[in-house]
Amino acid sequence: MLTVLRVHLPSEIPVVGCEITPYVLLRQPDGSISNDDVPESTPLNGYCMRYRWYRNLGDQKVAICSVHPTEPATLQCLVCLKEKVPITKSYHCSPRCFSDAWQHHRALHEQAKKTQTQNGAEEEEVFGRLNSSGSGNFASGLSGVTSNSGPLSVYPTTVVDKNGEAWSEVGLSRTYTPTAEDINHVLKFECIVIEAETRSNIGNVNTVSTSRVIPAPSPTPRRMIPVNGDLLGQLDLDGRTSSGTFSVLSYNILSDVCATNEAYSYCPTWALSWPYRRQNLLREIIGYHADIICLQEVQNDHFEEFFAPELDKHGYQALYKKKTSEVYSGNPDTVDGCATFFRRDRFSHVKKYEVEFNKAAQSLTDVAIQAGQKKVALSRLIKDNIALIVVLEAKFSNYGTDNPGKRQLICVANTHVNVHHEHKDVKLWQVHTLLKGLEKIAVSADIPMLVCGDFNSVPGSAPHALLANGKLEHLHPDLAVDPLGILHPTHKITHQLPLVSAYSSFARMAGVSLGSDQQRRRVDATTHEPLFTNCTRDFVGTVDYIFYTGIHLFPDIRSRKSILADSLSVESLLELLDEENLRKNTAIPSPEWSSDHIALLAEFRCKPRIRR
Repeated sequence: MLTVLRVHLPSEIPVVGCEITPYVLLRQPDGSISNDDVPESTPLNGYCMRYRWYRNLGDQKVAICSVHPTEPATLQCLVCLKEKVPITKSYHCSPRCFSDAWQHHRALHEQAKKTQTQNGAEEEEVFGRLNSSGSGNFASGLSGVTSNSGPLSVYPTTVVDKNGEAWSEVGLSRTYTPTAEDINHVLKFECIVIEAETRSNIGNVNTVSTSRVIPAPSPTPRRMIPVNGDLLGQLDLDGRTSSGTFSVLSYNILSDVCATNEAYSYCPTWALSWPYRRQNLLREIIGYHADIICLQEVQNDHFEEFFAPELDKHGYQALYKKKTSEVYSGNPDTVDGCATFFRRDRFSHVKKYEVEFNKAAQSLTDVAIQAGQKKVALSRLIKDNIALIVVLEAKFSNYGTDNPGKRQLICVANTHVNVHHEHKDVKLWQVHTLLKGLEKIAVSADIPMLVCGDFNSVPGSAPHALLANGKLEHLHPDLAVDPLGILHPTHKITHQLPLVSAYSSFARMAGVSLGSDQQRRRVDATTHEPLFTNCTRDFVGTVDYIFYTGIHLFPDIRSRKSILADSLSVESLLELLDEENLRKNTAIPSPEWSSDHIALLAEFRCKPRIRR
């Protein structure tokens, strides 16, 4: 028969909008042990599982902070009540919390006015489904506010346990997604083996309870860097204007297999769980409203089951390239790759190129490596990294009435370069290989190019220098690491693409127009790149970039705002990283930000072409 051996929850804290699937270990009739479900619809040898979820009705509801959901609230924004902002978003744990979140909070007020005339649709898209309003009385000693009654439960059954506590039935399947009605309530999961024919219980009921349900955190949204009004006009030296504007997002979202408690011990376990992170990432990505999205570290199964269908709902078409798997020996579904999305109403797909650096390594060793060294060379060069190149046709034009039929093509490269710090030669070789491939495309079509991704290379390194300058200095220190002799002669490590870093070029052109000293402190004085795009307890630095062909495009970029940059100056951040007691909000991932990288967003204008 079927027997339950063990039941436990994947996370200690349930979060609104993030599904919970308990781990139920079963001994099956043949004696094997499995975590596979045996639902009532498909019994096994006459036996199956019955599941129930309950909400504790005896819990006293208290107000909790909308930004830091594990903290009790001490103040409430009265403007939220006036503008009918969902009540759970009106609470904050301290004056500092409220002050830090003010830009986001003010946007909530403005958005609430819009949603009253738009039936809430836009608010849901911008701020996500996870922070919907709650119901019931919040007896917190703050303001005694009572929200509107929530919808009636689909499962009205109420039971009383042996301790006299009342529980309301809220779910009948193994998986349950907490709602706003569950906030600050304990949930209980029950499972029992039943006989399929008689529907009678077999054995004991197995139960496990959660901690109190918390709302999803509300990170402060990022916004465009303010610049002088005439700055972008100054960039267009011959005075022409352009209507071909589009935005590009590049973001390493941190694959689930890498988001471990061992690697990110400073982040709460519940905030590292994929059900939570995927919703938080989706909300953030959608909130940027980018026309083109380049994601790295997207697992194959997550692309197919989550990102592609979810972004499809928001009007995006998806393209994907999974890493090759000669090195990786785990579950093929969890191999990550690069995913590129684009808005169907703004672009159409023309062509797709896939770059497999493993194949390029094989070709290189066949030509340039002696027979006795090929095995060693392949062992060093084969790292499974890839690049996805997509050619899109814009459904907008900047050619004007003189060339009404002229197509506006844009080439977008999305890559994730080898991570190993000691393999500087491999990083440089991979970047050079990608650039030579893009050169071939450029020869066939004179079109704007964007090169996005996680290059695992800091500003000033050989890969960054090659991208930005088209060549390397003969004495660049990274060239000293060349055990295979593939980087010499150095005069061949070049490319002819007029690439410019979006953030670097914008900082140079904007100059003092970047605004406050705090904003300038986020930019390296020498390279003009961000001081960091990746920030963990072990590493703070810039490894992500958006490069563009400067002869085709003008840049405008989104500020590198995160909970890190908002709450601390960069100098303070670097000092705190050396302290023994590091504050939790100085490293990512965190409950607010679900990757260890910061998303880069740049807006471009296609330079108008004049018919000669």
